Amino acid sequence: MASDLSKLGDKLVLRGLMFHGYHGVKQEEKKLGQKFLIDVDAWMDLRTPGQSDNMSDTVSYADIYRIAKSVVEGPSQNLLESVAQLIATATLNNHSQITAVRVVVGKPHVAVPGPLDYLGVEIMRYRSTDMPI
Repeated sequence: MASDLSKLGDKLVLRGLMFHGYHGVKQEEKKLGQKFLIDVDAWMDLRTPGQSDNMSDTVSYADIYRIAKSVVEGPSQNLLESVAQLIATATLNNHSQITAVRVVVGKPHVAVPGPLDYLGVEIMRYRSTDMPI
């Protein structure tokens, strides 16, 4: 699918968003919390804002940032899949111009034997009726 993503066209890109949340299945994760890393790609046609240079013709990065922040810092979820789904659904529901969204949720502090940047999930959600959000 990665090679097909270029066919979706223009996108807004948010990388390396960091928030403290209380997600996970272990009690200590829910009690102490931890840092989560979020990446979001939001596909939409950027030709009009590219020509008009008018903020009203696009979606503010800050709006998508606030969605990710409210989900990660909001109610505890057991699974990263749920966190990613909540971010994707809210992004599509709040911004009709966005046709697809990719969300990566990473946990840099996990109990595995060995060095790593993070472990996590990546999801794609589409607005089209044949690919339900």
